[in-house]
Amino acid sequence: MMNRKQTVGVRVGSVQIGGGAPIVVQSMTNTDTADVAGTVRQVADLARAGSELVRITVNNEEAAEAVPRIREELDRAGCTVPLVGDFHFNGHKLLEKYPACAEALGKFRINPGNVGRGSKRDPQFAQMIEFACRYDKPVRIGVNWGSLDQSVLARLLDENAQLAEPQPLPAVMREAVITSALESAEKAQSFGLAKDRIVLSCKMSGVQELISVYETLSSRCDYALHLGLTEAGMGSKGIVASSAALSVLLQQGIGDTIRISLTPEPGADRTLEVIVAQEILQTMGFRSFTPMVISCPGCGRTTSDYFQKLAQQIQSHLRHKMPEWRKRYHGVEDMHVAVMGCVVNGPGESKAANIGISLPGNGEQPVAPVFEDGVKTVTLKGDHIAEEFQVLVERYIDSHYGSRTEV
Repeated sequence: MMNRKQTVGVRVGSVQIGGGAPIVVQSMTNTDTADVAGTVRQVADLARAGSELVRITVNNEEAAEAVPRIREELDRAGCTVPLVGDFHFNGHKLLEKYPACAEALGKFRINPGNVGRGSKRDPQFAQMIEFACRYDKPVRIGVNWGSLDQSVLARLLDENAQLAEPQPLPAVMREAVITSALESAEKAQSFGLAKDRIVLSCKMSGVQELISVYETLSSRCDYALHLGLTEAGMGSKGIVASSAALSVLLQQGIGDTIRISLTPEPGADRTLEVIVAQEILQTMGFRSFTPMVISCPGCGRTTSDYFQKLAQQIQSHLRHKMPEWRKRYHGVEDMHVAVMGCVVNGPGESKAANIGISLPGNGEQPVAPVFEDGVKTVTLKGDHIAEEFQVLVERYIDSHYGSRTEV
């Protein structure tokens, strides 16, 4: 495991960001926050999927008024995930009028580009920080290139124009994003917010731009950093772009918390962004969240889709059971399960996993040997191989990870 850059730790409820803590997975709802029942349901779904912080939009009085009720309903359901309030334009007014909203939130998110214009910017930013100090809430100062503080950009453009060799516009814009974040953090500290209550983010929508900005930002500060490719997109494009950008940064030890900003398919489950974030961290070896399923891509030896269905079934079953298993079985998230489609790599991969099955390919004997910790324990055959293997996986978990006593 490579060394991560040491940053100042920030506590959000029971969750620690930075300071050597494991990288935290975040997500955000897309419900109308004023819809208490719908928002509670989605927050609970995201938390059940493994989101350790959930951000909600607080954009009007109805939303601000709903936040305490959302917190109460979640607590009543046993869902303790901290809520992050996402404020733009009118956050200073909402926090002043609805103190219960401020109290119910675990953290505030402030965008310096959207906190106020001209002479209003600094007083309104100061007011937001004052509320954070009053209610002892950490703040993410989240700069977004699409809503960049124009006064910072204009200043840097003027300075750049005076240079003997001016920098190209994209370089100036990247510097403006970084400068906005660092100057806002310094102002927040001057207004009384402690350094261990500040998280920074500099969101870009381009992979190379995001990498460049965070490499520079990380070299110039030790604030805890939130990573995310903003407006990542939909489907495979969003997943690939986010994975490419964040993986490069994480490999350099940069980043204390991440969010995958996917555009969901219409009516799709919002939890996909949580799963992608977890899988980035798990496949890179930073954290473990659920048993890893190893399966082959298939080839001419595996024209049947049986092993594909079995791999999908096992993976879905493991993820579905993890909220329960996490409470009962210590270390089960580190387990590897292999579902292989033929004799070429099947036995070898199955032996290397904690438990694995090698299904028969075309023309092979219609049997499926099962290996546990490198030793063949049973050979399955017939029409119920999938069900029988699932039982064996559960039996393996129960016998090898044992019941964990709740404290």
